[in-house]
Amino acid sequence: MDSEALWLTLKLAASTTAVLVAIAVPLAWWIASGHSVGRALVQAVVALPLVLPPTVLGYYLLIAMGPLTAPGRLLIHLLGHPLAFSFSGLLVGSVLYSIPFAVQPLVAGFRGVDRGYIEAAAGLGASPRAIFFSTVLPLSRASLLTSAVLAFTHTVGEFGVVLMIGGNIPNATRTLSISLYDQVQEFNYAAANRTALLLLAFSLAALLLIYLLPAVRRTDGRQADVV
Repeated sequence: MDSEALWLTLKLAASTTAVLVAIAVPLAWWIASGHSVGRALVQAVVALPLVLPPTVLGYYLLIAMGPLTAPGRLLIHLLGHPLAFSFSGLLVGSVLYSIPFAVQPLVAGFRGVDRGYIEAAAGLGASPRAIFFSTVLPLSRASLLTSAVLAFTHTVGEFGVVLMIGGNIPNATRTLSISLYDQVQEFNYAAANRTALLLLAFSLAALLLIYLLPAVRRTDGRQADVV
């Protein structure tokens, strides 16, 4: 097992999830709060990575981060180095590639909140901010956890975007998926099998957690009724 790749993958997934939750919560609430052409357009852009080949997204990010574009030159001037082939570049690519997995569960969760609770809180004089944090967000906690788990798990399994904008630099941009590819190319099937089994087990555990959430909530609800 490539321990350096494992650590880098977990670091990238945790960083991506933290950034995505901070972005996805307000964005999903804005999308779920109304119906308009603007909201539909934003939702379509957010969902684009679901249907766009990862190599296409990686290619455009690689170009945007390089010296051939004005934004790329500005970044190089500010940072002193290009974002491409660095951990920071991987983070930017991972956030953009995994954003639909963070936003869509939250949009569904926010839209599923009973409007009666929101109207009751507003009738009691609560501000929109207070309504969101005291009513909407607690009632959507399962969707928030699903969003975080999907974002983390999807980042762990990234390959195309990571390869395009990060390459294969040990202890810098080589993630587990890249390490698995290298192991297969080297015909090191024993190591490849261990890496693949780890990724498979992790993905299965994450999905099991997501699907068990409704059952746990129903059980808690029945126990509360009995008490």
